[in-house]
Amino acid sequence: MAPENGYHPTGHSSSRHGGADEEEALLGGSRSTSKPSWQEHLIVAVHRDWADVVLLLCYIITGLLDSASISTWGSFVSMQTGNTVYIGLGLAAPAESNRWVKSGVSLISFCVGSFCFSRFHRHFVPSRRWVLCASFLLQMLFIVVAAAILTFVPKSSNELDWTVLVPIALVAFQSCGQAVVSRALKYNALTSVVLTSIYCDLFSDVELFSVHNVERNRRVGAPVLLLFGAVMGGLLVHSSVGAAGILWIAALLKLLVALVWFFWRAAE
Repeated sequence: MAPENGYHPTGHSSSRHGGADEEEALLGGSRSTSKPSWQEHLIVAVHRDWADVVLLLCYIITGLLDSASISTWGSFVSMQTGNTVYIGLGLAAPAESNRWVKSGVSLISFCVGSFCFSRFHRHFVPSRRWVLCASFLLQMLFIVVAAAILTFVPKSSNELDWTVLVPIALVAFQSCGQAVVSRALKYNALTSVVLTSIYCDLFSDVELFSVHNVERNRRVGAPVLLLFGAVMGGLLVHSSVGAAGILWIAALLKLLVALVWFFWRAAE
């Protein structure tokens, strides 16, 4: 039989063996069908197709965290528009409530987190597999520390105690990570921390009632999933699970997202 590469052997049997050896060596060196090493697996960029589904599911995490935060501390940890309004109200009448202090801590932490996470992604290839995994593992770590404080440290009667402000800062710091990932994957609208622009774009869409409209479907999915997360958070925070339990659940969800990126299809 002729070899698969199309070359026909000539000469004596020794030449045929030599040709086969050379062909085997060449094929062995190419390794075109071999599985990539774990290092190669981690440094490739992930494929953008269907990645918007993962970003949409992150809205559930946002709903869980913000509903627990509002119910427990009276401030947001993801949606900073509300916190900005609380800060304005507090500056107008600072003696009426200390909510504006907690909102200020959340807003500053979110801004610092945006600075750090964005530069982390820019320093490396933003959509690389290991970068996305590391980003969500870091987000998980911040939530774990906040959950541990709520779980194991006795609650203080002082609403501005470190046991309140530090968890707010930690959770707000990591919240921007999802928004930065949406930029890295070029789904800029799916930040998981803003809904106002999504509502505007949804009802401004000239093809709002079209059967096939992917952008419309994303814009519908975002508030629905965040609402679902908020409802679940509202139910759990008033149960035996409490705010600490919600943080542990959110940390687990962050870990699951990191695992999803680890097994996600690589970009071609």
